[in-house]
Amino acid sequence: MSTATWSGMQRDSGLQLTDIDHIRQSVRDILLTPQGSRVMRRDYGSLLSALLDQPQNETLRLQIMSACYMALLRWEPRITLDSIRYQPGFDGSMEVALSGTRNQSTFSLSIPVS
Repeated sequence: MSTATWSGMQRDSGLQLTDIDHIRQSVRDILLTPQGSRVMRRDYGSLLSALLDQPQNETLRLQIMSACYMALLRWEPRITLDSIRYQPGFDGSMEVALSGTRNQSTFSLSIPVS
């Protein structure tokens, strides 16, 4: 794991983002981008979009965790995941809660995925 400080641009406003905010934006982009949708980078993204309309059960929970882990392992080298929690809402919404380490410090973030 590198100790470099990351600087990026906020997708909506163009303002500067640093470290955990840039990671949060990148994680959300990776998880919400369907695999195969980016020209010249067909492998980018996750399989999460294919799971959104499935019955909410234990199998789906494991598939969501696997889709998140595999995508972030490949596309976000700045973090190491310790846990992934899937939180379904009563209205069919979903949220993925991630926790892990980055530069020997812990982080946690929640990403709405529906």
